[in-house]
Amino acid sequence: MPKVSDAYRQARKEEILAAALRAFSAKGYQRTSMADILAESGLSTGAVYAHFGGKRELFVAVARSTLLRRNDELVAAGVRGEPPAPAQILRVVVHGGLRDGLDPRVLLQFWAEATTEPEIRDMVREAMAFVTGAFEDALERWFARHPGHAPEGARAAARRLLPVLLALGQGFMVQYSVLDDFDPEAYLDAATSVLPA
Repeated sequence: MPKVSDAYRQARKEEILAAALRAFSAKGYQRTSMADILAESGLSTGAVYAHFGGKRELFVAVARSTLLRRNDELVAAGVRGEPPAPAQILRVVVHGGLRDGLDPRVLLQFWAEATTEPEIRDMVREAMAFVTGAFEDALERWFARHPGHAPEGARAAARRLLPVLLALGQGFMVQYSVLDDFDPEAYLDAATSVLPA
């Protein structure tokens, strides 16, 4: 039997994650079953379970994969020269998530479930720990290059602004999910106008 390459395994894993993201976006986390994910992927049960232990693990992996791409974009923006400003960080993360097909309603449902379900709360905290780390690192890089905006030091300035940046992103997701007349670009224009640029 031929040996399966690491590249093939990684490609199959990405294929499963993309199918899971589509399923979660269509039905939400709670109403999506493993059968839905299997149907969306077109793969066998064994092929999916060879990579992921179940729906919870898949959701965390989808969130982590999406967040890793945003982090990579933020790092890449800094490598090309000037680190992204706080206003740009918000745009990178929001636009990237939408581009990946991550429906903000899924995250909103997930956060709502986290208020009453300890297992989901743990998943949200795990994902948020990664988000806050990536945002804080990006903010610190920018403040280090702009010490005039950070008299208390780059790390302290990043930690001070972090909850505001997170709240603006969460506000985008809530309004995107529930308001029929929500204008995403107008929101981002207004939100980024209050952030250092």
